[in-house]
Amino acid sequence: MFKEFDYEKLPVVDIVNEMITDAANKNASDIHFDPTPTVLKVRIRVDGELIDYATVPESVKNPLITRIKIISGMNITESRLPQDGAIKNLINKDSLDLRVSTLPIVYGEKVVIRILDYTMSSGGLETLGFTSSNLPKVKKLIEEPNGIILITGATGTGKSTTVYSMLQILNTTERNIITVEDPVEMKLPGINQVQTMSEIGLTFANALRSILRQDPDVIMIGEIRDDETARIAVRASITGHLVLSTIHTNNSLNTIERLLDMEVERYLLGSALTGVISQRLVKKLCPKCRTSRPATPYEKNVFKQVLQIEINDIYTPVGCNECYHGYRGRIAIQEVLIIDQLIRDAITNNTRKEDLRKLVYGNGKTSTLLEDGLMKVMNGLTSFEEILRVIDIDDDLGAEETNIKAALMGKTNPSTIETNKTFENLEIL
Repeated sequence: MFKEFDYEKLPVVDIVNEMITDAANKNASDIHFDPTPTVLKVRIRVDGELIDYATVPESVKNPLITRIKIISGMNITESRLPQDGAIKNLINKDSLDLRVSTLPIVYGEKVVIRILDYTMSSGGLETLGFTSSNLPKVKKLIEEPNGIILITGATGTGKSTTVYSMLQILNTTERNIITVEDPVEMKLPGINQVQTMSEIGLTFANALRSILRQDPDVIMIGEIRDDETARIAVRASITGHLVLSTIHTNNSLNTIERLLDMEVERYLLGSALTGVISQRLVKKLCPKCRTSRPATPYEKNVFKQVLQIEINDIYTPVGCNECYHGYRGRIAIQEVLIIDQLIRDAITNNTRKEDLRKLVYGNGKTSTLLEDGLMKVMNGLTSFEEILRVIDIDDDLGAEETNIKAALMGKTNPSTIETNKTFENLEIL
């Protein structure tokens, strides 16, 4: 993956262009330019993992940073303050958008170029990894005439991709769709998109108030960040609008608790919330070199307790010249909750968290992130290690996480783990 450039002969313009083009061709999501006392270290993020890519000598360090700032529309004379910019039409790919950010650090300016690729969004919901049980649920949610649908997950888990895929289905002549975003990541023909500018007072909350006077059918809010935005979004959804938004929470149950913490009234939330889609991204096994191996006793127990399935073999990464350490690309694991009348009543009536959990996850109505991930492990899409890497074991499994992690990494014998205690906790994920 490491690349050498002829810095003495190649112009800086060509070096920058080649770095960005090569990173995009390698399906990188970010390029990091990290200044050090002697050189400029270049890393690229592929499938969520940062990889050393190149080393730029001191003599080329400043000209290269200046070139990036020029093509991204930044002030090249300002190096003491952070700046944001964008690069347009550098790569001959309509689906790519490059966002640039600079940050002054002790050894110079650190630059990060984010490569936004919208090909996944344009491919439709069917390409996003939803299982045969979850996909119909998502389609049912967006057919609702009103209510609020939330897509949740940490930063960089593909929330925007899912939202844009849903918007493209909703984007018909009969609907007036308005979005408020920061920033507008993907320009969609036929959709009215608002870019927030907090420095002049155009915040999410202020924009939402104006949007409600524009006769919208569908409203998309880039992110619910504060109490005021949450309350306005919920009120908009109960007055005849379909509202889509994202929020940073771990799962469906935590999303309900987070909105209540934002001082959204229980009776309003119970009436407004239509569904929650929680997702994480895991690395996808390379189909060329993946191989199966016998499952460990611990892995067999996990599948047995979580999915009630007996397994003997499991797929594992190998590595070849078409992938990186056995992985190529990423796939989402999802949890799709449709709010039914029982859950609505429980939210409104301030039901205990334990009882609400049973309503959300009981009777197999909602597949948890762990269950969805294990299904994808069984189908050879990802590895067992990847699923437990992205699940918050410390939070979800409590005091036994140390033994679980050790067993996963082969540092202890899985048979020494107190299996009953472990899976008693596993079942509440």
